Amino acid sequence: MAKTPTPKPDSPPELSRRQQFVQTYQMAKRSDRALGRWVGGAALLGLVVGFGVFWLIVGRSSTLGLVLSIVGGLMFALLAGLVVFSRRAQRAVYGQMEGQAGAAAGALGLLKRGWHVDNAVAFTKQQDIVHRVVGPPGIVLVGEGNPGRLKALLTSERRRHERVVTETPVHEIIVGSDEGQVPLSKLTRHIQKMKRQVQGSELTDVIARLKAIDASRPAVPMPKGPVPTSMKGMRGNQRGR
Repeated sequence: MAKTPTPKPDSPPELSRRQQFVQTYQMAKRSDRALGRWVGGAALLGLVVGFGVFWLIVGRSSTLGLVLSIVGGLMFALLAGLVVFSRRAQRAVYGQMEGQAGAAAGALGLLKRGWHVDNAVAFTKQQDIVHRVVGPPGIVLVGEGNPGRLKALLTSERRRHERVVTETPVHEIIVGSDEGQVPLSKLTRHIQKMKRQVQGSELTDVIARLKAIDASRPAVPMPKGPVPTSMKGMRGNQRGR
């Protein structure tokens, strides 16, 4: 009896990344009308610079050198366009997310490997939310919502965590634009620049201990929207995928 051939996957990874790129561009374009001009200008400048550099090095001596100069110019153009697109798109998406419940969760999703993020470990009925990041600085509690209510919520969470992981530093951050707060667009960079106080081998033990806290919590549903699925595509662009 003949075997049924294994069906091929419907959508390869390349198509998925392309869709994420288009979705990110469309979302960013809503608030940054000049996005296309900036990306096109950067690509054109990169093309000229790249071609000129390769032409001066290898392009004047042969037809092969001319071809290499064209290829080099295209590579510079692609790189310059992607860099400008990533930065302006990130700024535009953050601007659209600013002030919406759950926005910090989308920003924390851009943290790279070595960081463990738990969304909405604590909350209030008014949708004040505390997220938790575990990484080299220790434990970082990130609050978004009303600053007055968040101070009490963060203090309570800090004490709860310190009882379980007594030797691990616990930090508090409130997302916002007021004095002493961290803007949403600078949240991930701020966390990554924090002083390293916990070794990588200790993080696994810290995360395991925190499960004791999480086991006693009720399930917390994250508010629907505004976290865009295109943030995944943006993270891929930042990592050079």
